[in-house]
Amino acid sequence: MPAISKVFIPAQDDAIAQAILGEEKRQAEGLELIASENYVSPAVLEALGTVFTNKYSEGYPGNRYYGGQTYTDVVESLAIERAKQLFGAEHVNVQPHSGAPANIAAYFAILEPGDTVLGMDLAHGGHLTHGHPVTYIAKLFKFIRYKTTEEGSIDYEEIERLAREHKPKLILVGYSAYSREIDYARVKKIADEVGALTMADIAHIAGLIAAGLMNNPVPLFDIVTTTTHKTLRGPRGGMIMCKAALAKKTDKSVFPGFQGGPHENTITAKAIAFAEALKPEFKEYGKQIMKNAKVLEKELRELGYKLMFGGTDNHLLLIDVSGKNATGKEAEKALDKAGITVNKNMIPNDPRSPMDPSGIRIGTPAMTTRGMKEPEMVKVAKWIDRAILAKNDEAELAKIKDEVKELCKGFPVPGIK
Repeated sequence: MPAISKVFIPAQDDAIAQAILGEEKRQAEGLELIASENYVSPAVLEALGTVFTNKYSEGYPGNRYYGGQTYTDVVESLAIERAKQLFGAEHVNVQPHSGAPANIAAYFAILEPGDTVLGMDLAHGGHLTHGHPVTYIAKLFKFIRYKTTEEGSIDYEEIERLAREHKPKLILVGYSAYSREIDYARVKKIADEVGALTMADIAHIAGLIAAGLMNNPVPLFDIVTTTTHKTLRGPRGGMIMCKAALAKKTDKSVFPGFQGGPHENTITAKAIAFAEALKPEFKEYGKQIMKNAKVLEKELRELGYKLMFGGTDNHLLLIDVSGKNATGKEAEKALDKAGITVNKNMIPNDPRSPMDPSGIRIGTPAMTTRGMKEPEMVKVAKWIDRAILAKNDEAELAKIKDEVKELCKGFPVPGIK
């Protein structure tokens, strides 16, 4: 357990100390299946609490607005160079505070208000920041949304048709609930035909790409955004990678265009996480993430669940639970009581609402970080099924929670004793 939660906080703020201890217990005793969550290493966790949190460093290495930047320049430069090496990027900006700010800054780097963007429909696996009508960004740019086919794959023919019809300034790929590989070369060809720029949001699969296990859009596309957590297993933050020709526009868009001072403690943690991802064992970790996801796919299919997009090529599964006489909301609530954390999620062409949809989304990064492998995934799949079927049976849910807790004793969370 990090010393800071045992020494300084309890002496000053017992309410916060108890909340921290409670969250540590929840994480240690339960299964984290939310596809966008992971556990950072003790070194990354430690970096977030360093004295870099005290430092304002507006600007970029070698060109700051404030003095005293000797060591901030060191850590930020290391983060940039390590990210370049990981992804083969020509230029990297590690200052975005998270994924959504990274996407918005990327838009403003290459678009003008009123420009047309072709991106994935949220209900088919896209993301809010890819132009959903509820977002403010949708008021500034004209978003045209493509969908998946009836078979559950990206409809490249529809992308081509819509691109020819609407002549977008930007074609956007990258998804928050899509579980298949992406043909970036085909998208690039379509974009070149209509004179569009290309952007990929690889937030979910960045770690698998860094490990060389999935297609890498960075050498092909004009601009690529990502979070640094999820499969990349770093701190909560964002990053933009782009062609050298867009470097100045991208940097100016992030600062001073969209953000103020960067969070150098988080950038320090990013640098450490990137160094971890450059190690050979990170590739093995990525392979295990994907193996674990395939086991869950097989087991859940055999248990009678309908899997969106026909299965998975990455770390996540989008599951229709309506065939088990449950909604996504009911499944999420039941699984939470059983010590298994998931998120409710809409499925393509979902007849239900976003807050009470037909599906749930699950992922394997966090469980894999704890060292769980194929045998544990078989158990997890069975627990998921039992909990959903027993959604109104408190005793059965409590029994599953005890079983989950017992398993978790053998797989500690990094940084938590």
